[in-house]
Amino acid sequence: MAQFVMTVYDEYRSLIDNNSDPRVKNWFMMSSPFPTLFICLFYAYFVKVLGPKLMENRKPFDLKKILLFYNFFQVVFSSWLFYESWVSGWGGRYSFRCQPVDYSNNPIALRMVRGCWWYYFSKFIEFLDTIFFVMRKKNNQITTLHVIHHGCMPISVWFGVKFSPGGHSSFFGFLNTFVHIWMYSYYFLSALGPKVQRFLWWKKYLTTLQMVQFILVILHAFQLLFIECDYPKIFVWWIGMHAIMFYFLFRNFYNQTYEKKKSSTMALKKEIRESEKEKKNQNSSVNETIYANECKMATGYISDNGLRNRVFIDNRGFQK
Repeated sequence: MAQFVMTVYDEYRSLIDNNSDPRVKNWFMMSSPFPTLFICLFYAYFVKVLGPKLMENRKPFDLKKILLFYNFFQVVFSSWLFYESWVSGWGGRYSFRCQPVDYSNNPIALRMVRGCWWYYFSKFIEFLDTIFFVMRKKNNQITTLHVIHHGCMPISVWFGVKFSPGGHSSFFGFLNTFVHIWMYSYYFLSALGPKVQRFLWWKKYLTTLQMVQFILVILHAFQLLFIECDYPKIFVWWIGMHAIMFYFLFRNFYNQTYEKKKSSTMALKKEIRESEKEKKNQNSSVNETIYANECKMATGYISDNGLRNRVFIDNRGFQK
């Protein structure tokens, strides 16, 4: 058993020391995946268990000013990350068909590496999205999708920065920062209060944009399975499978949040229409009942088999 453990450890050290990008070896949080993994696990435990427990007997925090600053910062930060990925690669230097990683110390290549590291670090900052929900006691918004999405991203991006910073799979970060510009812009405007919130009709389209993002990443990643490209296939599967997982999680969220809400609204409208129709029919039945004071008697009698019948004429349609 001890021999097996030592063998696994030696393989791990060989992978980390000999197969990773040496340029990031001494960068903060890049020496080992375990600190990142620990933070991700603690994040999940805090937002689902510890945080709500600590807030159980406390009043929700008023974080309006903090949220305004945070969301504005995220818009600026996401815009900068998008700009960096555009200038150092996806704005014309990179190929959308096949883009190997540039492991040189070329200034542009290093700029992409730094951008990837900052993108990795941004995933920790985004933990505040959920922590603010906990502090405001918005536990209904701490969904499975939310926790999985935020909890998986740092460890996922860590491997990309450690072994292949830049290149083909950085397309994911390029699209993701673009989506986050719009997402945090929405959150910033929403934090301004009800006067602005009533104009924010486009919330559900953010989820649609996120799903489109994942579809593009899936197509972009898996195309390398059918062409020759000097890019690690392991990261094709790593990024592609992450995108598939997130696509189905977001689609389920979209169906649960918007499609069911739409169905409920349509069912309510149908129920209201049927209720109004029923009331109308009832009123119509009442109007068709003939009362004696609404009729006038005929001036004669009709004899039928020796019986006399008084004849009444409906007078409701005549003007008095």
